[in-house]
Amino acid sequence: MVPRQEISAWRPQVAGVVEVFHAHFAEHAYPMHVHDVWTLLIVDDGAVRYDLDRHERATPSDTVSLLPPQVPHNGSPATSQGFRKRVLYLDMTQLDESFIGPAVDGPDLTDPVLRRRIGQLHTALANRGDEFEAESRLAMISERLREHLRPRLLGRARPDRGVAHRLRDLLDERLLEGIPLDEAARMVHAHPTHLIRAFSGAFGIAPHQYVVSRRVDVARRLLLDGRPPGEVATATGFYDQSHLTRHFKRVVGITPGLYARARAVN
Repeated sequence: MVPRQEISAWRPQVAGVVEVFHAHFAEHAYPMHVHDVWTLLIVDDGAVRYDLDRHERATPSDTVSLLPPQVPHNGSPATSQGFRKRVLYLDMTQLDESFIGPAVDGPDLTDPVLRRRIGQLHTALANRGDEFEAESRLAMISERLREHLRPRLLGRARPDRGVAHRLRDLLDERLLEGIPLDEAARMVHAHPTHLIRAFSGAFGIAPHQYVVSRRVDVARRLLLDGRPPGEVATATGFYDQSHLTRHFKRVVGITPGLYARARAVN
């Protein structure tokens, strides 16, 4: 019987790479969520369909997808066989926030050279002792991504940081301890319902969904650092381990315990 899912994840000792994540999902559908880092994705088998900035897109096996931080997206299998993917989560030292807009405009890149280099980087990251090679390959990949995105920077206006952006800044600032909606509304000077509508309209995700997905991101990193799920739950703003487990499985596709054990492969 073909397994319905396979996972491996680890944090390499390579500056700029927050996490490496390999997965095979036959059925799992990611809900709308966000990351605070760049998602560099290649699909080895099958295809993924996803929504980004209210546009439906798909990632077949011959493309590279670059999903920007702070922009909600989801994902689900585009074929009955599911998909097998390899993901690098890259921090803002590789691409700064000025490239977010251009990446939203065109997240899928048909570039065989870039794809081959990403595959080579994954191989280097999987082998202890090859960190210098991985750093070199990452530098070349980041440069090529900037070459793709830089022409789109021309003519882009800076976004107006209105109510929705002020709320997002506040949610980021109070991510782990949380903030009541009424208090957030007072601080942003807007009615609570207007705040929710403005945020959802601007970013395509409700404020509570944004907070949960950001907390799950933090939990992933702590789990890969070897901290137990119960401790991670309280450290990331969840009520208890079962609360973390429910949301973690919905976003990532497996439980925190299985995710933590997946790191043992590296």
